[in-house]
Amino acid sequence: MLSKNKIVSLIASLSLGISVSTEAADIDFSAVSGAEVRAFTDSATQGQDDWGLSAYFEPEWYFKLDDSVFNLKLFVRGDSMDSERSHGDIREAYWQTVGDEWSLTLGVNKVFWGVAESQHLVDIINQTDQVENIDGEDKLGQLMINYNWEKDWGTLSLYVLPGFRERTFPGEEGRLRFEIPIDSDEALYESSAEEYHTDIALRFSKVIDAWDLGFSLFHGTSRDPLLALDLTTGSLQPYYPQISQFGVDAQATIGAWLWKVEYIYRSGFSFPGDNEEGDYHAAVAGFEFSQYGIADSAIDLGWVLEYQYDERSRLGSAGFSIELSDVVIGAARFTFNDVQSSDLLVGLGIEVDNDARFLSIEGSRRIGDDMRVSIEGRVFNGITDDPTLSLFYSYRNDSFVQLTLEKFF
Repeated sequence: MLSKNKIVSLIASLSLGISVSTEAADIDFSAVSGAEVRAFTDSATQGQDDWGLSAYFEPEWYFKLDDSVFNLKLFVRGDSMDSERSHGDIREAYWQTVGDEWSLTLGVNKVFWGVAESQHLVDIINQTDQVENIDGEDKLGQLMINYNWEKDWGTLSLYVLPGFRERTFPGEEGRLRFEIPIDSDEALYESSAEEYHTDIALRFSKVIDAWDLGFSLFHGTSRDPLLALDLTTGSLQPYYPQISQFGVDAQATIGAWLWKVEYIYRSGFSFPGDNEEGDYHAAVAGFEFSQYGIADSAIDLGWVLEYQYDERSRLGSAGFSIELSDVVIGAARFTFNDVQSSDLLVGLGIEVDNDARFLSIEGSRRIGDDMRVSIEGRVFNGITDDPTLSLFYSYRNDSFVQLTLEKFF
């Protein structure tokens, strides 16, 4: 674990900036460094710290070759509170060549599928880097072979995914973690090949009039783990079953409206011998409505409303399970259209089956030409005292505010 003094030193060194130049005109370099301070409003349930510092650095190199490109993006973070959040990753390290109506990518890459704002059901290629944030937006790099056909009838993409990345989880000293600690070192797999299993995926996409459509298939190791209670250690063990998933994502652009839906049917998502809810449907649907020039100003306002549906009633095993509830998400996105590129997103989520609520605030503003300051906050309230009735039970004392200062190179 890094001490707060070491984090302060790291922040100071990053703030000095890094000067990089290259003689070769076919190599481009860019990077972002950031320093964060996160403060929690309540004392932690398990006695963790009430505030922490962290710093990160993400450099990227882009090599233009004769008839192809190579891209390399790395990521490293140091965190004063949680040793599991101090980590590094190869986000991208791929070679790509493009031909006439086709492209081939080999190496580590990140691929995003989906259209919804609040939940990305169909997005299954990359593993979630959950020590970064609980919103699921941060992903680990995935080794892949990706071939794309781009024809008049649409785009067909084939993925061969050799090797699997386990999900990252906060450690015992971290916050925004499960009440019961998750022991990532004791992960279990349905496949005897474990993390060396080769997965496959296929996606077809096409634009038809106002609709942007996508249909996907995946077979292999689930990116979402089930959690099994180990009675000998009192910790949770991630279990990664073999699943098949069919997905649909669609977005219609009609004037100032964006209508969105994501749907999946997943099979095999269960513990050995337990198929009660291993096959299930889930969906997220909603809209975004944009208003431009509010009150004759330069500010644009986007209204977002989405509903998250899951057919299952519970998630987990006999020793550890949580009731699943549908969730309604409402949000307002302000785009100020100023020279500082200021923006603000305020959202509210409510579990339909109980009173659990969470408020989310995210905003950012550029400083000069190469720096940006951001604020992020989460407030959890209305959460029941029964740990089996809400996914947010573990976060009941983890409301926080976070400030981030970034420098771009």
